[in-house]
Amino acid sequence: MRKLLAFDTSTEACTVALRWSGHDTFRHQIAPKAHGDLILPMIDSLLAEAGAQLRDLDGIVVGRGPGGFTGVRIAMSVAQGLALGADVPVVPVSTLAAMAQGAFRERGVQRVLCALDARMGEVYYGGYTIENDEARCVLAEAVTNPGTVRPPEGAGWFGCGLGFRTFEVELQSALGGAIDEMDPERYPHALDLLTLGAANLARGESVPPEDAIPVYLRDKVVDLPARSQQKAPA
Repeated sequence: MRKLLAFDTSTEACTVALRWSGHDTFRHQIAPKAHGDLILPMIDSLLAEAGAQLRDLDGIVVGRGPGGFTGVRIAMSVAQGLALGADVPVVPVSTLAAMAQGAFRERGVQRVLCALDARMGEVYYGGYTIENDEARCVLAEAVTNPGTVRPPEGAGWFGCGLGFRTFEVELQSALGGAIDEMDPERYPHALDLLTLGAANLARGESVPPEDAIPVYLRDKVVDLPARSQQKAPA
């Protein structure tokens, strides 16, 4: 079994897991805007608990997005720094795929639609089916207006992620009854990054630290209001 460290900070969840000597351990905390303070202590805690060294890892698995811009950057910069120092590869994993994997792990569902609130009235969105116990993308990840999300083929899909809380009406209307159940409070969990990261690593889908790239799905970070053309009164 490969020795892996995995983490994701692209949502409100700061989540870290370690696979070492055949055992998986984790730290998982919902902590909006505290990821920068939490991520390294959580990693250090897991490594110390297991008596593990970064240099002995087979890879560092990181949630590469989509998600909050700041959170995605934090995770990727930490992954690059640790991997460079330890001389180990980085294994990027989709945040949305990790959510789908978690829905399968906890609920046994086989068809999962994941949606995160992307701000500016949009959602990050993707569809996954479970093949050989692994979430595989069948509806390409995108950022879009929730009312224009195209439904997948067939029925019996499980919807998860905060996008289904923020835009429940719009998504239900766009999906045309494809959703049977929802879990709008689901976040990515590092245990599921371990599962997907191990599969990616076995297929050779790792990269040198300097080549690890975050996936934002859009380049526009903020939507600034137009400046008023009126002068302030004298």
